[in-house]
Amino acid sequence: MRLPVINQELAEKIQQSEIDYLFSRINSIREREGNPEGVEIVNFGRTTAYYIKTMPWGIFNSVKGISDDEIDKLGDITQFYQTKDRTFQIDVNPIHCSSKLFESLSKHGFYQSCYHSVLYGLPTVEQPKLPSNMRIVEIDTETEFDSYAEIHCLGSGMSLSDKHHFIKNNIGLLNRPGWKLFLGYLNDIPAGVAVMHISNNIASCTLAATTPQYRKRGLQTALLHRRMYEAYKADCKLVVAQASFGSSSQNNMERVGFQMAWTRSIWVPHKNNSERGM
Repeated sequence: MRLPVINQELAEKIQQSEIDYLFSRINSIREREGNPEGVEIVNFGRTTAYYIKTMPWGIFNSVKGISDDEIDKLGDITQFYQTKDRTFQIDVNPIHCSSKLFESLSKHGFYQSCYHSVLYGLPTVEQPKLPSNMRIVEIDTETEFDSYAEIHCLGSGMSLSDKHHFIKNNIGLLNRPGWKLFLGYLNDIPAGVAVMHISNNIASCTLAATTPQYRKRGLQTALLHRRMYEAYKADCKLVVAQASFGSSSQNNMERVGFQMAWTRSIWVPHKNNSERGM
């Protein structure tokens, strides 16, 4: 099977797959009793804004699915985050967007801060073979999840003292419909993790992390192959992923057969927006 060429219909499906997994991911945090992290998910037309009070990072305070149709919502979106004193980002994909949107973003005090790669590939029919010192298991118990949280924490550059945050804010994905979590071992030592989400016959590679001392040993490539095979088993038609432009993650994806769908632009408000009354 050949990788389909990108057209408007396929682009919409790829974008929606990311929106689906991010909604499920953040909603799993909101579903914790009492919503202790202060999660809010608000729709502005067909655009969705995410906010997590205790997590200031961009992915958790982002706007997804914006198009020309939401130009008149930019003021409301900006006000939503300003009332919470929160920096946020607007992810702009080349789907139903024109110079009108870019001009309006600029007028509302936004500028493009960086690029992000969106990639897509095909499921793998054959079960991947692993080196003798490597094995990958699907996480389905809280004992294995403890190792997942530790690797996710260290792989994100955080101290182990923050591990409990990773447990609390990711445990909702364990055995959640549509989600699969994997733990990779090197010489029987837990060393890497990877996550995927399946929705509407598209598998999204949503997260990957390796403990720093075990990087560049092929584990993330193996975890990509495993998720591509799981996508085939789930009868998916595509596998999609996102990565920082030109990063090692993007390089790994391209080596296993992914190709660029498009480059997303990330827009953020100028720091002096509040002074300008934006």
